Amino acid sequence: MLFSSVVDYTHAIIIDKYRGSLKSKLALISSIVVNLGLLGFFKYSDFLISISNNIFNTNLPLLNITLPIGISFYTFQTMSYSIDVYRNEAPVQKNIISLATYVTLFPQLVAGPIVRYADIAKDLNNRRSDFDKIYEGICRFIFGLSKKVIIANNLGVIWFSIKDMPYSSLSVGTAWLGIICFTLQIYFDFSGYSDMAIGLGKIFGFEFLENFNFPYISKSITEFWRRWHMSLGIWFRDYVYIPLGGNRGSKSRWLFNIFVVWFLTGLWHGASFNFILWGLYFGIILALEKLVVLNLLDKCPNFIRHIYTMLLVIIGFVLFDITELSGVFGYLGTMFNLDSVIFDKTFYYYLVPNLALLIIAIVASTPVFKNILDKYQYIKFFALAFGLVVSTAFLVDSTFNPFLYFRF
Repeated sequence: MLFSSVVDYTHAIIIDKYRGSLKSKLALISSIVVNLGLLGFFKYSDFLISISNNIFNTNLPLLNITLPIGISFYTFQTMSYSIDVYRNEAPVQKNIISLATYVTLFPQLVAGPIVRYADIAKDLNNRRSDFDKIYEGICRFIFGLSKKVIIANNLGVIWFSIKDMPYSSLSVGTAWLGIICFTLQIYFDFSGYSDMAIGLGKIFGFEFLENFNFPYISKSITEFWRRWHMSLGIWFRDYVYIPLGGNRGSKSRWLFNIFVVWFLTGLWHGASFNFILWGLYFGIILALEKLVVLNLLDKCPNFIRHIYTMLLVIIGFVLFDITELSGVFGYLGTMFNLDSVIFDKTFYYYLVPNLALLIIAIVASTPVFKNILDKYQYIKFFALAFGLVVSTAFLVDSTFNPFLYFRF
């Protein structure tokens, strides 16, 4: 992290000093190569070695390198700084301490949101922290903590238990219950972390951009990706998709740009074929929506559009969380095996005691609770107090349960 800070601090100064010349462009290229080289070495070395061993029947030993915490996030942040300085969209930072503060900004370092330098350049040296912002930040932090500890962790227990069973032994209902629990878990886990990061940022005088906007109310996959992990989507849009040409040019070129972005989006999430498949899966759906499906969806009732979206999202999360491709297809086969038992004792064993949790999670993934709490401040106060007390009780009584995006 310190090396990345020094690299981009130095490169940005060279870019600014020789702006408009070949040296400036070479400095930008050098910055990108160094950043992607570091990310590639730490995150993808063993993946590439495994592929090489399988293709060429070699026996090269894996490096088993420990992944530096937050490298996927801070690498994208340092790259965006150099690129924005080159584009003249952000001021060059002459104070290395200020730049290192941006790179090592701990609230969002581990799992986002991805914060661009241009968004907080003024806040680095001219922050305003008062009672109202601190109060707002504490409230946001407690809501995020409650999402993670009360909802996500408990849903995760159900999913991990079901995922550990032989997939062929699952009933259709149990398979669907498990992946629905994961779909809710990852939302509350990741959006909970983002809430905590945004809240901590407010306490210290920083304004981070929103990362989630109730994605599960979406009525198309296109809308879903405008609401889910928005900072990552914006990053790929501004630094990959638009520079490649975006939707300008021929249809074949536009499709190429879409698949490059979604291949990289999948690869960014992890060094595994299931992530690449997950990225391309959404790339294909988004391309089809743009070409045909959105026009058809516009003619459908909202509840049909919502069912269509959530069905594809849930299938996508099977690809996302089950790393072995044989396991992915095995689990999907169980979900859609209508010749199998629909509901069994295992399904009711997990559903009945957790029904209230599931209902609360489903409702909380919509704006219903937020609208009520924004309207009635006294309810919000009691909800915050309850969330803090219960979260603390769970944390005292639990083992280590890291954020899901911690591993990326």
